[in-house]
Amino acid sequence: MACFFNSFNGDPTTLEYNTKPQNGQVYVMYHGTTKRKAKNIKKYGFQRSSDGMLGPGVYVSRDIHKASRYPIHSRPENRAVLELLVNVGRVKKIDRQDHPLQKIWHNYGYDTAWVPPKCGMVRSGQEEDCVWDPRRIQLTAILDPVWIHARAYTVSVYISV
Repeated sequence: MACFFNSFNGDPTTLEYNTKPQNGQVYVMYHGTTKRKAKNIKKYGFQRSSDGMLGPGVYVSRDIHKASRYPIHSRPENRAVLELLVNVGRVKKIDRQDHPLQKIWHNYGYDTAWVPPKCGMVRSGQEEDCVWDPRRIQLTAILDPVWIHARAYTVSVYISV
C-alpha cells in the first residue's frame, strides 16, 4: 500500500487561487459533504466517485467557500467541510469542456486533474481538483460551515481528527 505522506515535513504548500498545483506537492484543500458522510469518511476514508465532470475520483477544492456549499441539495445545517492535506502527484490541467483528457486523464499517468478558475468548466467560476487515488488525501479536520449573507464561511471545528 502506497503512503503518499512519508516524506511530508508537515508544512503544506500554499497556492494562489489561480495557480496550477505543482507536481508532487502537498496542499491544504477542502471537500464539502454531509455531517453523516463526514463521520463515515473519518472512519473508513474516501471512496472514489464513479463519475463526474472529470470522471471518477475524489473532488476537492482549495476554495473553502466553494466546499462550504456542498452538497448543493443538502440543507446547510446538515453540511460539513473536510479540511485535507492532498498530495497531488502528477497534475493535468483541464481548462475547457470536451478536453481530450477530460474524463480519462488518469489513463495517461496523471494523479490529479485541475480545473482553473474562470475557464468555463465550473458554473461558479471557482477552481476544482479531482484526485484519482483516495490514499493521496489525508483528513485533518471536519469543519462546520457558517452562513453569513447567503455566502458560506467555514470557521469552527466540530470534530478534530
